[in-house]
Amino acid sequence: MDLSLERLEQRIARQANQPRALRFARRHPLLVLGLVLLAIVVFLAIFAPWLCANDPTEMNVIARLKPSSAEHVFGTDAMGRDIFSRTLHGARVSLLVGFCVALLSAAVGIVVGTVAGFSRWIDAIVMRFMDGMMAIPGILLAVALMTLTQASVQTVIIAIALPEIPRVVRLVRALVLTIREQPYIQAAHACGTRLPRILARHVVPNLLTPLIVQASFICASAMIFEAYLSFLGAGTPPEVPSWGNIMADGRSVVQLAFGVILYPGLFLGLTVLAVNLIGDGLRDLLDPRIAKKL
Repeated sequence: MDLSLERLEQRIARQANQPRALRFARRHPLLVLGLVLLAIVVFLAIFAPWLCANDPTEMNVIARLKPSSAEHVFGTDAMGRDIFSRTLHGARVSLLVGFCVALLSAAVGIVVGTVAGFSRWIDAIVMRFMDGMMAIPGILLAVALMTLTQASVQTVIIAIALPEIPRVVRLVRALVLTIREQPYIQAAHACGTRLPRILARHVVPNLLTPLIVQASFICASAMIFEAYLSFLGAGTPPEVPSWGNIMADGRSVVQLAFGVILYPGLFLGLTVLAVNLIGDGLRDLLDPRIAKKL
């Protein structure tokens, strides 16, 4: 018994002497791994003009379908464009689309879902409209919007965010219906606190934790959605390098230069994996019930 207590004390002492960052990494390895992977992709995307010696849109017919070399790290595509440069610049489009879709859908979802949760007659109208939007497949709605409008990154963001908004609204509404029945909300009403102050001080802060986790998964889904649209030719314009465009250009020459599809596909998979790991890690970190079990 004394030996067990002594070993336990020694273990606690060793953990107390460890740096805080190391303790955090040991407790949340998935979150740290996802943050590291995402940080690498963000670094490559930001510094792509300095890391790549070749212009991503410059064509060179003489150097078409070249294998990996010192001049072209990932080789070239059917038009002689450098795949390494296009892949790194394509990360900018995917990251921008993913983050903007997550922020836009979360912002609209908070406003609409909170209003619907506190107003019964608005709830009846809004939720039927959201049910109708959810009945339409997201990919079809996005393709239809891209077909009717001019192709651009901004249009892609809006087209992908629209199918995600009803899901966020339903989540926020369900949370608001639970929160508004809590004793502290009823006490605030009894004290004469106005509704806008109750929403700002008590309701919205309690929505942030589940919304942060939900936004991370929306970000990953938006990146894949953007690749779908660009691969089908209904996403970003052809002159804008994105992972979906690169893979669409390489599908006709995949037997001659498999790297045209391989490298952007690997970057897309690693980025989506990193965002999903961050979402899982944030869920474990922010959920108090899971924290107690740990």
